[in-house]
Amino acid sequence: MGAAAQAVDISSGQGMGGKYLTFALGAEEYGIIITKVREIIGIMEITAVPHTPDFIKGVINLRGRVIPIVELRVKFGMELKPYDDRTCIIVVDVVGPSGMVQVGMLVDSVSEVVNMAAQDIESPPDFGAAAHADNIVGLGKIKGKLKILLDVDKVIGHSLAATLTEIA
Repeated sequence: MGAAAQAVDISSGQGMGGKYLTFALGAEEYGIIITKVREIIGIMEITAVPHTPDFIKGVINLRGRVIPIVELRVKFGMELKPYDDRTCIIVVDVVGPSGMVQVGMLVDSVSEVVNMAAQDIESPPDFGAAAHADNIVGLGKIKGKLKILLDVDKVIGHSLAATLTEIA
């Protein structure tokens, strides 16, 4: 899955159709554009790094590369649950201060790669100024179910990507 990263123009609604990797966190299904995904790996030993935000689980050594790991459950304000045989790490490319940075996102399970047509993707509802929903690019409708489509660059964030780069 080493495709080059691609920007999605969410402001105009163009480019939102395409292949998305879907994954679960609790009862919710999420999706990220497949071109941001580098690889999917099983859970492995994660080395904690002191003095980092709670949602940064630590780092892994992946074939000689140090990859920071973000615990998405904590990032999204969800309760932690024990890891099991379906828990995995999605390694993604995010925009950092000096180019692309690889970051691992801990998720409950990976579901599938789905092809979504632009007409099957709705703009996210306006949750008001108090909500932090700017990391949602849309809601994908697949087989009667909604998938929350995330902008990985905003989920990780530019300033956080700078911090993660320093850790790595």
